[in-house]
Amino acid sequence: MTQTYPIQTLNAISPVGLQRLDRDIFDLGTDIPEPRGILLRSADLHSAPIPDSLYAVARAGAGTNNIPVSEMASRGIPVFNTPGANANAVKELVIAGMLLAARNLYHAADYTRGLVAEQELTGAELDKQVEAGKKQFAGYELPGKTLGVIGLGAIGVLVANAAQSLGLKVLGYDPAITVERAWQLSPTWSR
Repeated sequence: MTQTYPIQTLNAISPVGLQRLDRDIFDLGTDIPEPRGILLRSADLHSAPIPDSLYAVARAGAGTNNIPVSEMASRGIPVFNTPGANANAVKELVIAGMLLAARNLYHAADYTRGLVAEQELTGAELDKQVEAGKKQFAGYELPGKTLGVIGLGAIGVLVANAAQSLGLKVLGYDPAITVERAWQLSPTWSR
């Protein structure tokens, strides 16, 4: 029988990531009494007891602010994270937020829901009220607007490039930008 390594998961971890851990080698679960490893996203380990059996901590996320890194280091326990793993998802949320705000989509949808729910309008009357009210939600187009991006790491570079491709003038600031990230910036990016 092969020895397995018990890994305690403190948050819901993506099944895609968990599939990378061979179940013949790793025993995964939330109720692991003496884990060799802890896998987490946002759980706060600062006030949690650290089991003597622990060999490593891995965070499915960019930072380690929820992990007492100094304490782990003093005990010889390495801490890993996954910088950039969720960068595209965050970029999409940033762009979605910009579009929602610029085009007043939330308020327009709320207005339309109100016509249906409160005034119980349907059909041609609903179409007439939507047409009459839509001007107040016109918003503005993004091309030509300026976006400031503070921090040009994995997420910032993706946001900057996506915004630039949407026609925005992009201004970026990062006193610690790496050469790798600088090369990832779109060559037509506004400087």
